[in-house]
Amino acid sequence: MIKAVVFDFDGLILDTETSDFESWRETYAVYGGELPRDIWNSNIGAIGLFDPFSHLEEQVGRRLDRDAVMAERRRRDEELLAAQVVLPGVEAYLAQAREMGLGIGLASSSKHDWVDPHLARLGLRSYFDAVYCRDDVGDRGKPDPAVYQAAVDGLGVAAGSAVAFEDSPNGALAAKRAGLFCVAVPNQMTRDLSFDHADLRVASMAAQPLGQLLLSLNGKK
Repeated sequence: MIKAVVFDFDGLILDTETSDFESWRETYAVYGGELPRDIWNSNIGAIGLFDPFSHLEEQVGRRLDRDAVMAERRRRDEELLAAQVVLPGVEAYLAQAREMGLGIGLASSSKHDWVDPHLARLGLRSYFDAVYCRDDVGDRGKPDPAVYQAAVDGLGVAAGSAVAFEDSPNGALAAKRAGLFCVAVPNQMTRDLSFDHADLRVASMAAQPLGQLLLSLNGKK
């Protein structure tokens, strides 16, 4: 019996991943470099798998003023992100989970100083019974399962009675390693990637009500 749902944040609740990639892609272009999509995709949902600064410096053949580059990239990222809204179906799933009496958690590879202000700005923080980020688990990001393990522990449920919603293969692998069921909800950055680890894949949370989705998932046990 499903007792809880656990949401990723970046790329699942808010499409921060497109703005992140675009701001880096534009930064590379300023210095005459190119950021391949396939290299970027390998790091989506994870931390530390790819260093864009080192990769860019290799392309241009010199050291860069990283503080200045980062300041300008962040400015552009914030500009792009300001145009983003909560992804389709997210608020409905949160409301339906609350109506169904399910525990609601969040497990993110980002840090609280990124996730918490966004949740507050979007008016979503009150939905969550437990919010865990990588700084709660020794800075371990996905595909390490630590943040999912912390989330189900915080919700007081067994991992096998919880469902994770993820937009990235790294996130799906983390959820499965922690013992949760996993529903993949790819975004425009991840829709062409493989989600072999997920139990179910849907195009959007707006495609069907949460109760119907959970019934579909139960049929895969």
